[in-house]
Amino acid sequence: MPRPLLSRFAAAGTALTSLGVLTLTACGSGVTEQEPDAEATGGEQATVLTNCGREIDLPRPPEAIVGLSPSQTELLLRLGLADRMVGQAQTATAPLPDDLRAEAEGIPVLSEDAPPTREVLLQAGPDFVFAPTAYEFTAEQGFASIAQLDEAGVAAYIATGGCEDRRMTGTVDDLFTDLESLGRALGAAEAASGLAEASQARLDEVTEAVSGEEPVTVAQVYVEGGTLSAIGAGIEYDIIRRAGGENVFGPDDAAFADFFAAQINPEVLAERAPDALVFAVSGPEHEQATRDYLARTFPDLDAVREDRLVAISAADAYPGTLGNVDAVAEIAAGLYPGAF
Repeated sequence: MPRPLLSRFAAAGTALTSLGVLTLTACGSGVTEQEPDAEATGGEQATVLTNCGREIDLPRPPEAIVGLSPSQTELLLRLGLADRMVGQAQTATAPLPDDLRAEAEGIPVLSEDAPPTREVLLQAGPDFVFAPTAYEFTAEQGFASIAQLDEAGVAAYIATGGCEDRRMTGTVDDLFTDLESLGRALGAAEAASGLAEASQARLDEVTEAVSGEEPVTVAQVYVEGGTLSAIGAGIEYDIIRRAGGENVFGPDDAAFADFFAAQINPEVLAERAPDALVFAVSGPEHEQATRDYLARTFPDLDAVREDRLVAISAADAYPGTLGNVDAVAEIAAGLYPGAF
């Protein structure tokens, strides 16, 4: 059974606190940049990445790559790197798009519900791993730490929006930083440029479509069992903004001063009375359970009565994924159906 999104972040080891509201932790650290090194090895250009406040030296384009979540695996496949991938991980947490499933069949599965253990990851023999957050490198969970990977000669890249000092202020545009960096580092600059152009064009289409619409107030929530959480910062917050929504929760709320998500009492959401609710789900069963919870808990909320409920894949909210753009488009269409 896939581990729900917010539980996954909480499992990184940070305690929960409160506001009628409990805050949840995030993972990662720093903004990513890239520049070519002046020297080349074996006729190939070396690359230096500055990722999450540390330098990654790549003497040549990696040849044995692992995507540590389905979102990262998708991006790597879209870059045309299937023949250089020696592993994919957390495969049960989200499905790959239909058009990539056959291509991914030959890539070894290193884990299903959680990141691979250190032993399993190193046995795959990677020289480059790509993760959405620092959680995938938590040694206390039995995963390979970045230091351990460095010792083994494995470069570890964390999505820009998942870096710790970026997690609270990350935006959809961080995806473009990752595309440029990964494209150059992995020898796939042309494919990365094409993905960036297509993604920007889709975002521009959404902006144009919703520009004349009356803004809709929105709360992005996450339901796990009987627990209700709200999102008020980070990439998730920017996704709502890019979709044309006005989030009733935000970084100015005390609950989101340090973390992008907070557990809230149902009364807090009822008081904010958003016009629409956006919620992230891990699959069809989770979506239905969330809809049932919202109908049962908020029968008088206009968003529920009028069925202004927009479900998105939890994986599309992860940093460093093309799904960020999908989420913007899906939310915009849900908020402003007449504009599309």
